[in-house]
Amino acid sequence: MKIAQMPPRSVPPNPKKHYFFYGHRKPSQNRPTVHGGLFSNRQTLNPKSRIPKTRFSAPSIFELSKWDPDYPQTISSPPTKTASEKFFWVAQKLSPIGRYICDSFRKHRNWGPPIIADLNKLRRVTPDLVSEVLKVQTDPKISSKFFHWAGKQKGYRHNFACYNAFAYCLNRTNQFRAADQVPELMNMQGKPPGEKQFEILIRMHSDANRGLRVYYVYEKMKKFGVKPRIFLYNRIMDALMKTGYFDLAMSVYEDFREDGLVEESVTFMILVKGLSKAGRMDEVFELLTQMRENLCKPDVFAYTAMLRMLLAEGNLDGCLRVWEEMQMDKIEPDVMAYTTLITGLCKGNRVKSGYQLFKEMKGKGYLIDRLIYRSLIEGFVSCNKVGLACDLLKDLMDSGYRVDLSIYNSIIEGLCNMNQVDKAYKLFQATVQEGLGPGFETVYPMLVCYTELKRTDDFFKLLSLMQNLGHSIIDNLSKFFSLMVEKEEKIMKSLEIFEELKGKGYCSIPIYNILIGALHKIGEVKRALSLFNEINDFNLKPDSSTYNNAILCYVAFEDIEEACNCYNKVKEMSAVPSVEAYCFLIRGLCKIGEVDAAIMLIRDCLANLISGPVEFKHALTVIHACKSNDAEKVIEVLDEMMQQGFSPDEIIFSAIIFGMCKYGTIEVARKVFADMRERKLLTEANLIVYDEFLIEHMKKKTADLVISGLKFFGLESKLKSRGCNLLAS
Repeated sequence: MKIAQMPPRSVPPNPKKHYFFYGHRKPSQNRPTVHGGLFSNRQTLNPKSRIPKTRFSAPSIFELSKWDPDYPQTISSPPTKTASEKFFWVAQKLSPIGRYICDSFRKHRNWGPPIIADLNKLRRVTPDLVSEVLKVQTDPKISSKFFHWAGKQKGYRHNFACYNAFAYCLNRTNQFRAADQVPELMNMQGKPPGEKQFEILIRMHSDANRGLRVYYVYEKMKKFGVKPRIFLYNRIMDALMKTGYFDLAMSVYEDFREDGLVEESVTFMILVKGLSKAGRMDEVFELLTQMRENLCKPDVFAYTAMLRMLLAEGNLDGCLRVWEEMQMDKIEPDVMAYTTLITGLCKGNRVKSGYQLFKEMKGKGYLIDRLIYRSLIEGFVSCNKVGLACDLLKDLMDSGYRVDLSIYNSIIEGLCNMNQVDKAYKLFQATVQEGLGPGFETVYPMLVCYTELKRTDDFFKLLSLMQNLGHSIIDNLSKFFSLMVEKEEKIMKSLEIFEELKGKGYCSIPIYNILIGALHKIGEVKRALSLFNEINDFNLKPDSSTYNNAILCYVAFEDIEEACNCYNKVKEMSAVPSVEAYCFLIRGLCKIGEVDAAIMLIRDCLANLISGPVEFKHALTVIHACKSNDAEKVIEVLDEMMQQGFSPDEIIFSAIIFGMCKYGTIEVARKVFADMRERKLLTEANLIVYDEFLIEHMKKKTADLVISGLKFFGLESKLKSRGCNLLAS
């Protein structure tokens, strides 16, 4: 018998041994770059292992319909760098000595003897080196210490570049107030600041929209006797105008004129745009007159900028006055000027004036933008001039434009408002044929019109068509009813169409919640409760909102027991009732004298809600004041409450009953009620009712104390043996 032998193992070839030293030195933090040739390049030692393997996924197909510009994943953000990566990236731009200083700052983090020892190793730190280091520093404390240390060197003086870099460093780390003190530091060190230093500070503050700081630096310039040039004056006035300090900007302009400077066209435009934003039109036209006198008449772009400023503030009269001034100057408006004014007039309900400008554009043969058509159509629809809107729609289509969905929605809404729903339906069919993807905004006016005209078949036909387009019928119906019930006169019509929808199976809990809440709002409590009771017939499960609405209805129907059952249902769901449900239920309990239950719900509400009703907090304050058993202190609390605008109601009176029965006496409580009666804050009938509640509640508290005492002393069995059923559960 032969034993099969295993085949001999294949001996792997010996790995290659490298006999050359790749790299003439190791890289360090101070000198990360390694130079070399074919054999001295360290990256050729094992190039495959040093190159990270990256898997490139196949590019996904871009779909414009699913693109959301606000979604964070669609915005490509650069990868964040670690602290060491940031340092090496900055170190590439520094000289070797500058890299050495920055590395010392990074290594030691805080200014102290280690950093000073590293700096003392250097022969000398020059001003150019100081400015180079400060340009890349992000720690204001180390930068300030380094700047002052460098100034203490023997025979050393900072130059302007050092001061400028120091100011930039402070501003970069949000220490702009310290940066504003750099001119004083320069003056103290024998180097008076010039216009360039102030220009740097002004540019920093204007870029950060700090208008008052710009004016502060400007005042400091005047103290140092530095007069700005026209460019810097323009920068100061522009920053003040943009931040809303118009009076300060005009005071700077007065200084500008006192210095004997001549305005440029840019100067005038800065002032005109700022004053237009402030609505100071008289001053605007005075400046325009000065522009004409100085032979720098504003062009069409300047007038368009003024129109935009005025429209942003809603000043339509000012826009028309500027338009007249443009015509007086014989400036031919371009398409952008027409578009700006027409859209603004249509938004301001002056569609007639906008339409006149539209006809003027057509007469001149201008290419009319679709935005103008849309603005005019929406304006005419809002003015119930649907015929002119339809004419503009035809003109738009004849011009070769494709009608977008918003224009169709406007005209459909206008036609439905005129009860011309059949024409609106034809336009809806056009949106479907053109593939515009009509949504709920398109069909809502038609659904309302069908509901008012009681055309139920057309209503269901439209719903089925929307379902074929891929829309959720239940979600659209929820939106439909929520918009319908906003107007009280449409609530009953909503209920009628809902009765028809129930027969087709179109019902859901959100729809029930909307209708129950709307019926309670108009006082139809019985109908609201009937809707609530029929939910179980459709195998639907009520949610917390349903029970909240039911609590309101049961309290209004004076069925507090059922309201409490609904409250318990909400708590079983581990949900929190609404503030309105808490208020209604607590008031209902107070009206029937259930003081303990009402106070318990007040505490439960304040424990579960972040900001509960203020009157609940006042109720607990009143209970706390009752611990003193002093009527005057309780009345003081009530006076403070009334000073805040809250008058005592049943919740406060119930709190007085609860507090006095627990901590005080009936006599003190009656003194408080008598004081409220004298102030006419409590009627005679309510005084009698609350007095009865006070007596009954005191009896309950006394009985509870007696029973607790009997149980505590073990007398329960003796009473039962004698036939007493007082403690029977």
